[in-house]
Amino acid sequence: MMTGAQYRESLGDGRAVHLEGRRVHDVTCEPAFSPAVQWLSEVYDQFYDPDPAAGGPYFVIPRTAAELRTLAERQRGWDISTIITSEALLMVLTAASRMRAEHPEYSERAMRYFEQSRRRDIRVAFAITDAKGDRSLAPKAQDDGDLYLRIVGKSDDGVTIRGAKLHVSNCAIVHDIVVMPTKRMKEGEEEWAFAGAVPVNAPGVTVIGTSHAPPPEDAERYPWSTRYAISEALVVFDDVFVPSERVFLDGQVDHSATWAHSLGVWERLGALAHIVDSADLLVGLAQLIAEANGLDRIPHIRQKIGDLVIYATLLRAGLGAAIDNAEFTAEGFATPSELFTNAAKYYAAAQFSTMVRNLHEIAGGAVITAPSLLDLRNPEIGSGIEKYLGTGIEGVSTQERLRLFHAIRDLTADAYGGWRSITLLLGGGGLHAQRMVAAKHYDFAHAKQLARDAAGITASPTY
Repeated sequence: MMTGAQYRESLGDGRAVHLEGRRVHDVTCEPAFSPAVQWLSEVYDQFYDPDPAAGGPYFVIPRTAAELRTLAERQRGWDISTIITSEALLMVLTAASRMRAEHPEYSERAMRYFEQSRRRDIRVAFAITDAKGDRSLAPKAQDDGDLYLRIVGKSDDGVTIRGAKLHVSNCAIVHDIVVMPTKRMKEGEEEWAFAGAVPVNAPGVTVIGTSHAPPPEDAERYPWSTRYAISEALVVFDDVFVPSERVFLDGQVDHSATWAHSLGVWERLGALAHIVDSADLLVGLAQLIAEANGLDRIPHIRQKIGDLVIYATLLRAGLGAAIDNAEFTAEGFATPSELFTNAAKYYAAAQFSTMVRNLHEIAGGAVITAPSLLDLRNPEIGSGIEKYLGTGIEGVSTQERLRLFHAIRDLTADAYGGWRSITLLLGGGGLHAQRMVAAKHYDFAHAKQLARDAAGITASPTY
């Protein structure tokens, strides 16, 4: 296992990372990446064990519903990259299981990669979304075939890939990228059916990063994102060679969708576990700012907080149902119920903007107009802020009220808040994808039989 210091050192591997028009030569010192690097370093140190046989709890394979619940609970204390690593590698195992009958050699490669990742104590990102060009056209109908990542060469010892992937979270500060098809490929689209693991520093890989991390000196104005901001990336693969042992799919269109479906269930469970805590946080912020504003007993404010409570409670129930109704692979690996996972994730994403709207209505316009704590401390103007932004409510200081306004803005109405809203909506696929998967796993036969019974239909229809 690696310590936090060893992890930082491992990133100095010559990777090609760009940000805001310039090359980043040391990602550990770049302010846009440093919050995530620091957070991940702390998690490395938290779990470090010098025993050569040791492995982090993020490489655990759950085999019972209880172990699946423990994994989901543990994720709440991990940084985003460690959570993504767990999701990505469990996705690799799930896809390997689903491929084993038809393609055992690729399945075995995927299983070995999981174990190698555990031994190396690496972190990975997953890359699924292609550039897609004209989205109304299939990959082979595009003006440029590279708009969907594809295999452009094969040899006895590996394949060469070309293309790009979008929305790759924290790619600049991890070790490997697990690449997979963005959708089901059809016969004749074999070159776009690729899945494999690519080192971030592999020749031909270019990471073009973006970040919503605020300046580190603004910690009081950005109390959350200065600690927990992560980066995203467009990753370009320019004739990148992938050795055979890291290739999990190279033209098998019958399993081109297996990887996306396998990722979806784990990514959505991880998002659901995260939003359960985030929903409780929204409730806490709403209640505190209502009390700080002197509005906590006003009926419509109580109703909005009640809506937030229902939201948080139903999400927790959905997470519990996804785990309690776990499904099992042929190898005995526990996976969350696809029905409950997708239904709960859909509800979380579909209702999130309404819950944030409730919070903003409760808090008021000072969420975006409140002066900074530096202004409060300024001897020339601080007394005016103290007078006019104080409430006189016992136990509520002006400073605490300002801190609440800044926290709400940072979490829901600034750069981090925008990122969070979009990723919750689209992470793991948009609402349509979750509707489709939930419907696929719903027991329509039971529902139709109930309807026939209610209608007095005694025999199944002939049509």
